[in-house]
Amino acid sequence: ELIGGLVVVAGTLKTGFAPDHPLVAGVAALRDPIAPADPFYDWWHACGANVPRAFLAAMAQDASAMPTARWRAILEEIRRTDLTAAARAVRVRTLIIAGACDPLFGEAHQQALAEAVAGSRLVWAEHCGHNPHWEDPAFVAEVLSQTLRGS
Repeated sequence: ELIGGLVVVAGTLKTGFAPDHPLVAGVAALRDPIAPADPFYDWWHACGANVPRAFLAAMAQDASAMPTARWRAILEEIRRTDLTAAARAVRVRTLIIAGACDPLFGEAHQQALAEAVAGSRLVWAEHCGHNPHWEDPAFVAEVLSQTLRGS
């Protein structure tokens, strides 16, 4: 009753990450203390060239403060999670913003999410990966603004 709408950016109902998925392998290879220059972050923060490298370096610095055990626990939790029933229970206007080049949750993930949330609107950030809010913040802001104006 208190929620007027929902925005999902680069989401999924369930990851479906196999044991050999690059994210699973990358987290398994992490060792404490995690260096901000660890190759894992090149994949984890893979973004278009327009995202400032200094910003991504700062994000890697922050992420490196988290111990390896926590990275592994979070990964295992999201691998076990299935949000399908929760998505089907959503009864508010929902906007789904997805990166067309998302290496984590591509088109099949987005279509499943859109189908599970009745009446949702799926919008593609055409040249973005998993972080459209970093890669094309003007596009994300415009889509949000249009959606809010339409309320």
